[in-house]
Amino acid sequence: MSAVELTREGSTARLVMNRPEVHNAFDDGLIADLTAAIDELDRDDSVRAVVLTGAGANFSAGADLHWMRGMAAASEADNLADSLRLATLMRRLQFLSKPTIARINGAAFGGGVGLIACCDIAVAVDGARFALSEVKLGLVPAVISPYVVAAIGLRQSRRLFLTGEIFDSAAALAHGLVHEVVPGNDLDGAVDRLVGLLSKGGPAAQREAKSLALSMGGQSPEAMEKTDAVNAALIAKLRVSAEGQDGLSAFLDKASPSWLR
Repeated sequence: MSAVELTREGSTARLVMNRPEVHNAFDDGLIADLTAAIDELDRDDSVRAVVLTGAGANFSAGADLHWMRGMAAASEADNLADSLRLATLMRRLQFLSKPTIARINGAAFGGGVGLIACCDIAVAVDGARFALSEVKLGLVPAVISPYVVAAIGLRQSRRLFLTGEIFDSAAALAHGLVHEVVPGNDLDGAVDRLVGLLSKGGPAAQREAKSLALSMGGQSPEAMEKTDAVNAALIAKLRVSAEGQDGLSAFLDKASPSWLR
């Protein structure tokens, strides 16, 4: 069974992360299925817009507990390969040639925030919560960092990367992570309004407009692939470091890491 549900309604494609029992947390399967679906949509000329969301009550809780347990026990080389797969997912979403809308139906942590930052437009319900809490595990949000910094700026990134604090949808709006915050019962209406706006633009012009904006922001697929390699190596190194192992073990065992004892 796929961890991602892909449906089409007219010229709009809907990508639903379909692991609600674990709050749509990332594992190898979700990363692979989401990357494959994005690549499929990139080749489909009939698709004019892509909506990304999560099944159930939340958008994405970041890394899956069992996946993290496996990575904590894996070698640095295996962690590097794993991190590169996540980096590829983020890069493919960032440079997808179609307009993308993040429909944020609930909490988004870690990699979930990365997905939001990689979408062109983001709409969140007013009860959503967000966090980049990797430092609490002795880690950093390495592979998502270029996209998050581009979305919210250096100043806010420095705070949120360092504190790992949870922030609400109002703060996400103020930071620039999301463009709109709406009541839960208006989320689909807000997304539909945005799809309607996107339908009025020429598809070739929109492809060029997206590419232009990214280029003016200093991002290209080629440059980002090089950055991904550096950032993937960093997170792989930290996962197998003494502090990373301590933080991961403490999290998995529901204990306190050594720096809090």
